[in-house]
Amino acid sequence: MRVYIARHGETDWNLSGRYQGRRESALTELGTRQAAALAGAMDAAQIGHVVSSPLLRCTATAQPAAERRGVTVETDPRLIEIAHGSWEGRLRDEIAVNDPQRYRAWREDPAHVQFEGGEGLPQVRERWREFAAAFRPRVASLVVTHDAVVRVALLDATSGELSDFWTRSVENGAYAVFEVDAAGWKLVDECVAGHLGALRAPIGGQAL
Repeated sequence: MRVYIARHGETDWNLSGRYQGRRESALTELGTRQAAALAGAMDAAQIGHVVSSPLLRCTATAQPAAERRGVTVETDPRLIEIAHGSWEGRLRDEIAVNDPQRYRAWREDPAHVQFEGGEGLPQVRERWREFAAAFRPRVASLVVTHDAVVRVALLDATSGELSDFWTRSVENGAYAVFEVDAAGWKLVDECVAGHLGALRAPIGGQAL
């Protein structure tokens, strides 16, 4: 069965370069338009099931697709973003100056970073694996989640290492395609963004 895993649309904090983690940040106007474009793509894919992280940026991204297909948005806490702990709500450039050692490690050796008051990637992978093992779709499904979770899902499906975290392609409103059956999750396409057209958001300045 096909499963589409999307990252939420662009948010205010994405635009300002601020770490979000478990905190809430609303979709920008662009993010709302990305959600509408995603809904069109999911309508064409004839999805019949929508599951989302409980954070509002994900449910707001998932809702248009669910409405077009006449289903409700289910939420699962295992899909929530990595907890950035003491970084949450702070600008990326500020952290690079005030917490330089951890920031450098996060960019260069992400597999071994534990955020103060937060999580590390092994915990995100554990949550993802629990979700993936329990998720048995009977119809084509959309899963809306966060950058870190999508990256971990991509790595897990390709037997990748957490050290390769930053090598995967993930964009606001784009999605990865998986084929899911009793044997597990097989990656079909890493990052589909054609439905976004001119709505693709630059991610270089985001606090990821």
